[in-house]
Amino acid sequence: MTTSAVKNNFLPPGLVSNLQEVLLIRKGGGAQSKPKDDDVSTQPSADVTDSTNTKAVVLVTNADGIESPGITCLVDALVRQGLCSVNVCAPQSDKSVAGHSFTLNETIAVTPTEVHGATAYEVSGTPVDCVSLALSGALFSWSKPVLVISGINRGSSCGHHMFYSGVVAGAREALFYGVPSISISLEWRNDESQESDFKDAVSVCLPLINAAIRDIEKGSFPKSCLLHIGVPKSPLTNKGFKLTKQSLWSSKLCWQAKSSTRNLTAGRFLPNQQNLGMQLAQLGRDASAAGAARKLATQRKNIEVVESVGIAGKSDPDRKVKYFRLELLDKKQEEEDEELDFRALENGFVAVTPVSLVMHVETDVHVAASEWISSALEVEQ
Repeated sequence: MTTSAVKNNFLPPGLVSNLQEVLLIRKGGGAQSKPKDDDVSTQPSADVTDSTNTKAVVLVTNADGIESPGITCLVDALVRQGLCSVNVCAPQSDKSVAGHSFTLNETIAVTPTEVHGATAYEVSGTPVDCVSLALSGALFSWSKPVLVISGINRGSSCGHHMFYSGVVAGAREALFYGVPSISISLEWRNDESQESDFKDAVSVCLPLINAAIRDIEKGSFPKSCLLHIGVPKSPLTNKGFKLTKQSLWSSKLCWQAKSSTRNLTAGRFLPNQQNLGMQLAQLGRDASAAGAARKLATQRKNIEVVESVGIAGKSDPDRKVKYFRLELLDKKQEEEDEELDFRALENGFVAVTPVSLVMHVETDVHVAASEWISSALEVEQ
């Protein structure tokens, strides 16, 4: 990223200053060229410090699951750095496309766990559940962290994928609570990427994270948006940071019909938020019907419509079940603007995209909607 690339984006001066400083640090040989006291303030604060020390509190969550390499590499680096008190609250399983969903009218399980010495909990819910619970005051002893970091996610979250993305949703939920937040995704290629790329992605992002913590405590960090950081494949060969705009990039959603020659009970998923007793009771009720269904399924190969089995184990001949599986396919993107998130990643830049809670509507779209509403009401009258 160059200074001109920053100036061409209409963004808060504090954010522009942060990115420019990160670039200067990188050119000067890395963040180690500055004293640690300049990276993070160690002055106590009632809202953003741990009750047991004066280090700034940072909450880390993700969407890929608490055992995924992205979050473990990030937490390990933050703990080793020793500049902040690291706390983790993350899903126990993969929720990467959970979007901004949360668990309602169900009980979630929260279990203490070990993540490189950080205070950590795994949650049987979504990233939004994790952040909301952590910030509610019901789980941790501190009242509010200085920063929430969501990531690092396997796979980019550009364009329309931000609406599906659990990692972006975790950061967005923090912003709902008035807490500054950053989400991080690593562009992933199955035939090229490797686990060590997550460690490299952490080293790329740490200078910006440290600058964010410092400026949040100074009051100069942007308060009206979260930052989504997209790290390109082969992180260490990146061309620098680049401020970007959210694009219209998206994958093609392709639904494929699947054969029903499978264990029918596998198609009826119990919410993982249910307690174990309820799940065991449900399995007991389904046991006899499941055995019969499996036997029937093995005899009917390559069929896609089968007789449905109710939860009480009774056959329901009036209900037919079809099975489909969703696949995401790449499609050619028409947008050519070099300032867009996915273009920056393609060109080897670390894409930093500010994401606001306010949905912006283009002027021409607003005018068209206004004209249509007026016309529609006139017809009705």
